[in-house]
Amino acid sequence: MTRNGTRPHPQHAAILRLLEQRKSTAAVARELGVDRAAVRRIRREAGLPTVPMQPLTLEEAWATHTKPVDGGHIEWTGSRASGSGTPVMRYKDAVYTAAAIAFRQHTGRDPVGHAKAECGMAQCVEPSHIEDEPGRAHIREQLRNVLGKGARQPFCRRDHDQAVHGRYGPNGTAYCQACQDVKRGRVPEPAG
Repeated sequence: MTRNGTRPHPQHAAILRLLEQRKSTAAVARELGVDRAAVRRIRREAGLPTVPMQPLTLEEAWATHTKPVDGGHIEWTGSRASGSGTPVMRYKDAVYTAAAIAFRQHTGRDPVGHAKAECGMAQCVEPSHIEDEPGRAHIREQLRNVLGKGARQPFCRRDHDQAVHGRYGPNGTAYCQACQDVKRGRVPEPAG
C-alpha cells in the first residue's frame, strides 16, 4: 500500500526509476505506456520535482511529422508550402524544407541548392534518399556514362557554357538550364 492507502501501480518501480532520471511526466508515460495521472501521483508521493519541458530538437520535431511507407520510403505528414506543395516545417521562427532536414541528418551538412528525393517517390523524406544539387548532378552524370551517352558538350546550341548552365535529367539526359529558363519565359530571349 502507498502512503495514501491506494494500491501501488504495477509499474511503480519502473516509473520511479525514470522519474529519478529527471524525465518528464509525459516522457515516462509515453515510454512505459502508462497513464500520466499515475506518473504524477508517484512523482508527488516520492517528493520529486516536476521537470521543465525540454523543447524538441529540429530533428526530433521533423520525426513527429513523418510516417514510414512501403519500399523503405518516408512520407511527410506535416505542413506543405501553399504553391508548390513542398513538405515544410516551421521551427524556432524559421521555415525549413523537410528534405533539407533529412539531408542534414544523413550527411551532417546543409544541402547545396535544393534537396530532393532521388528514389522515384515524389517528396519522399527518407534521409538516405535525399540528394542536393551536386549529389544529383553526380548521380545523373554516372547514369549518363553507364548508358553510354558520352560526355556533355562544353557549350549548348545557343553558346551557353555548360560548366555553368549544364544540368542532367533523371534519366541522364543533358540539358541547358539557361535555355530552359528562356523557353519557360523566366528570362527574356537575348537580342541578337
